Amino acid sequence: METDILIIGSGVAGLMTAIKASTFANVTIVTKKEAEDTSTSKAQGGIASVLDDADRFEYHIRDTLNAGAGLCHEDVVEVIVTEGPQAIRELIDMGAHFTMAKSGDLDLGREGGHSHRRIVHAQDMTGREIQRVLLETVRRSDKIRLLEHHTALNLVTSGTVSGSLPEHPSEDKCVGCYVHDTKTGEIIPLLARAVVLATGGAGKAYLYTSNPDVASGAGIALAYRVGADIANMEFIQFHPTCLFHPEAKSFLISEAVRGEGAILRTLDGRAFMEDYHSMKDLAPRDIVARAIDSELKKKGDDFVHLDITHKPAREIIDRFPNIYQQCLEYGFDMTKDPLPVVPAAHYLCGGVLTDLEGKTAIPGLYACGETACTGLHGANRLASNSLLEALVMADRIAASLQKDWDTLEPPSAAWIPPWDPGDSVDSDENVVITHNWDEIRRTMWNYVGIVRTDRRLQRALDRILLLKKEVEEYYWDFKITRELIELRNLVYVSLLIIRCAMARKESRGLHYTLDYPEQDEAYRKDTVINRRQYMKKENSERRM
Repeated sequence: METDILIIGSGVAGLMTAIKASTFANVTIVTKKEAEDTSTSKAQGGIASVLDDADRFEYHIRDTLNAGAGLCHEDVVEVIVTEGPQAIRELIDMGAHFTMAKSGDLDLGREGGHSHRRIVHAQDMTGREIQRVLLETVRRSDKIRLLEHHTALNLVTSGTVSGSLPEHPSEDKCVGCYVHDTKTGEIIPLLARAVVLATGGAGKAYLYTSNPDVASGAGIALAYRVGADIANMEFIQFHPTCLFHPEAKSFLISEAVRGEGAILRTLDGRAFMEDYHSMKDLAPRDIVARAIDSELKKKGDDFVHLDITHKPAREIIDRFPNIYQQCLEYGFDMTKDPLPVVPAAHYLCGGVLTDLEGKTAIPGLYACGETACTGLHGANRLASNSLLEALVMADRIAASLQKDWDTLEPPSAAWIPPWDPGDSVDSDENVVITHNWDEIRRTMWNYVGIVRTDRRLQRALDRILLLKKEVEEYYWDFKITRELIELRNLVYVSLLIIRCAMARKESRGLHYTLDYPEQDEAYRKDTVINRRQYMKKENSERRM
């Protein structure tokens, strides 16, 4: 199968890149489940952008830099913030329906870390609305092919075809990807002039997460295995407020609820955030998550309360209709009852290192959205900057591809050999996959969570390396399934998180370690890892 541009992932980053690129190229989107099964669809809060006369770009830039704890790339922040309003206007022109104020202007919300109201939202279902309008546009296009229930297996570069990674990534070239058809089991070599990774985050590496099941860090693992640079994986944003209920799988209570006045309280009713930060309940997420973690450890409780019952009931219902209805289904009326909440893995601030055109270290390979590390977020993402980044970078990637189009070779079948299944057979013990997945997630939650130590990280590294050996051996002995692909990716992503965390001997932003509780200016830099650093340690792998 051939295409001009292959995009892996169907969230906001992938869909918008496809729409922009389809003006000059044929595009294929690969997504592992239904196209709607993305983190974008779950995004409640909104898109941060300067659209009010009382706000300014410099305020948004300042808030982003403050949240990023000294690691944001200032040039990147300026570009993405200043190009944000145009991205919002394009969505509206495409048919997106955002919540409007009585004045007829956009209703702008406020979230933690923001000094002004600048959150464009569609009630509390912003991501779903963006997903809807982008997906409708994609499905109308005769230049975009959408392959649902197809999972990216391995990227293919000129180096991997020859059997060895070149000494430098720039000497390589991405030429396509092996893709697994979930329904037929067929593995398809898919050729492309360029490949864009837009697979979202890696929340499923943790036991408790707000992410959908598809968030297994696929794009990052794929890029790492072919030698791309990976950066800042230690910075995992734990959302402070996921609903604590045995049946509430990954249900997030938006930060916008605190933005509209909700207060965090211990079970005895004490408001505690004033003990941790001057902004109280509107403090940046890393501080709120650690504060909740600290209170739970001190009290021995399983959760804290998020209380917005002091606000008018109609105001709550109108602003948060989806959250209100979902909580009712779990037995909580948020207009009358404080909600039980706990922190959960939410957003990855690191990823595949790119420039401002979305280019990775490997020619022909791009990354966008949560999969990428552009330098916008630094050590901690400012609320609602994620959708903003995805929209702006999608536009910039498409513009870069169009500019470089004549230099990108058309695909050739000689680039990718047929997939060799070897002697693989059907597994009679799929429970092994389930057990390994569960062990990875518990290990990461217990030892590489909100608060870390050197000993915890070493314990996690030792165990994940053993699991990596098991998974690699299992991977090549049995027929490929989507679950097996995801398990392998989770192993790689978990190792990257651990190794980046071990390399940062300080506490900064989302990375907090009891062994090094202060910031250290010697570590005011990105943590960059490349597979070449660990090739000798990966001798358990039987092949690429």
